[in-house]
Amino acid sequence: MTTKSTKGIWKVISASSMGTMIEWYDFYIFGSLAVVLSTKFFPSDNPTAAFLSTLATFAAGFVVRPFGALFFGRLGDIIGRKYTFMATLLLMGGATFLIGCIPSYETIGFLAPLLVLILRLLQGLALGGEYGGAATYVAEHAPVGERGYWTSWIQTTATVGLFISLMAILATKNVLSPEEFDSWGWRVPFWLSIIMVFVSYLIRKNMDESPVFAKAKKEGKTSANPLKDSFGNKYNLKFVLLALFGATMGQGVIWYTGQFYAMNFMKTVMALDSSQVDELLGIALLLGTPFFIFFGWLSDKIGRKYIMMGGMLLAILLYRPIYKTMYETTLLSNKVEILEKTKTLIELKENRLMTKDSIFTFNKEFTDGTVYHEVKTVPFDKEKSVEVKSTITINSSDKWLLVFMVFIQVLFVAMVYGPIAAFLVEMFPAKIRYTSMSLPYHVGNGIFGGLLPAISTYLVINGKEAGDAEYYLEGLWYPIIIASVCFIIGMIYIDNTNKNKHI
Repeated sequence: MTTKSTKGIWKVISASSMGTMIEWYDFYIFGSLAVVLSTKFFPSDNPTAAFLSTLATFAAGFVVRPFGALFFGRLGDIIGRKYTFMATLLLMGGATFLIGCIPSYETIGFLAPLLVLILRLLQGLALGGEYGGAATYVAEHAPVGERGYWTSWIQTTATVGLFISLMAILATKNVLSPEEFDSWGWRVPFWLSIIMVFVSYLIRKNMDESPVFAKAKKEGKTSANPLKDSFGNKYNLKFVLLALFGATMGQGVIWYTGQFYAMNFMKTVMALDSSQVDELLGIALLLGTPFFIFFGWLSDKIGRKYIMMGGMLLAILLYRPIYKTMYETTLLSNKVEILEKTKTLIELKENRLMTKDSIFTFNKEFTDGTVYHEVKTVPFDKEKSVEVKSTITINSSDKWLLVFMVFIQVLFVAMVYGPIAAFLVEMFPAKIRYTSMSLPYHVGNGIFGGLLPAISTYLVINGKEAGDAEYYLEGLWYPIIIASVCFIIGMIYIDNTNKNKHI
């Protein structure tokens, strides 16, 4: 590549990546604050049900992503890549900002979760149209033989968006008091979105259309009906199904296990301090992000298939040992308590019914530096359930062990996710590429991946209620089974020679 052409593609990468990163930030800020949002938009009398409802609302955004892929993919193949993902950017940013403006459940009742659900669905539709456009746009600017490398920059945006969402939350928590953050400060990361979207819009507004699409349009080779040409054509439909069941389905569950499920697992099952989880997850993501570029580059040299399948196989084999190690790291029964530092505080607190609930606060310290804090609320009304909130703050050694455990999972993600944009783009011809690649990607990630936090959390809770000694590992069966099926199909049917270069 010449210096001029390199400069040109970096401009494309920068504009596309920034917008896509902001969309991922918008999409994932909801998941990053799931524990807090469950107390704001859902009834507080059953915290477990409220958290599951929040995860279900989070998952709803994923479920509609395929519909966004169909709607915006069709537009992208008819009117062009540029204007389509300009529209998705504005839709996503507007929905995210408005989530930060919705009054709480205490203020407007069931209207609160309903409004959140509607805006969450709009987010899903927007993201369904964004990714395919950005990946296609970059790939159609990249030279032959380097598409894996250049499109891998787009692949980093999902993880970087999650990282920035965590950093925005941590920064807001550090600036505000815990009371201020709980009262209104959690809204700030949602409000910040509108500023980032505006900046990205200004940058994208000056971008040129993809040269491949512009050439096809000039020659009259675009599709008049991308949906029919994508899914009504048996030959093309075969590749759509192969992309879904042989690649994106497994990639989706590994992505969400290694990042979102890991976060929810540490916050809910392990009861780690939320800020500490955000910090260690942020470090792991920062360390792991360069490997998306590395595996994208490597896929140009040795092919996409074995890198993606290798990531799936490692995840299948190592998830249970990894999560068992994570869980046992903070297991209090394995630690020595400093009995003289144990403190118990009892107080009475007035509730909404003007009666007084009993609040028991327990603080325990352990010889390795771990601190345990528990607040038990015993309602005056004996028919109501006792509420227990536990928080563990870990020592530096344990924190770095957990960073390493999450980092390993991010490596699995990088292996399956780094090469997949180039893999998908190369499967389909330009006139139906936006539509054809978007649907399997968003079904794999939106349906199979997006449902993972809710399904896995439910399996853990169900296993705990059933008295399973290793209940905390039950949630891993979902990604392990899905990834295993995808691995088998991918190994049998995917061609590693990348002969299907439709660019």
